[in-house]
Amino acid sequence: MAEPTRRLLFRHRQKLHGSRAFASVFDARLRKTAGPIIVCGKPNGLPYNRLGLSVPRRVGSAVQRHRVKRRLREAFRLSQHDWPAGYDLVVVVRPHKLEDVAAYQRLLGGALDRIHSMVDNRANGEARSEPKW
Repeated sequence: MAEPTRRLLFRHRQKLHGSRAFASVFDARLRKTAGPIIVCGKPNGLPYNRLGLSVPRRVGSAVQRHRVKRRLREAFRLSQHDWPAGYDLVVVVRPHKLEDVAAYQRLLGGALDRIHSMVDNRANGEARSEPKW
């Protein structure tokens, strides 16, 4: 029997909203740099990932910043089912030459994999540090 196809959507609930949500991700201190982007993450306890973007003015004009945002959202939309679920992500963009969607997919995926392994290591480290009675 054929596997049902996944719908590659980027729904409103998958966007990170508000300064409190962004601040909680930044406060988690799980950061990985991947080329021109810095990915900050935090487990969210939901069955899906949420994305927030921070593209400062130094990246370029409004048109350039919007192009970067569109490509990052598209990379997230296309790859979200291939990544570990349950993270709030904030992507901070540094000035760079505009990349294609596939490059952003690789950068985001690599950074999220490293964040996921950091969370796993922290969880396993805490479990090991408990005294055995």
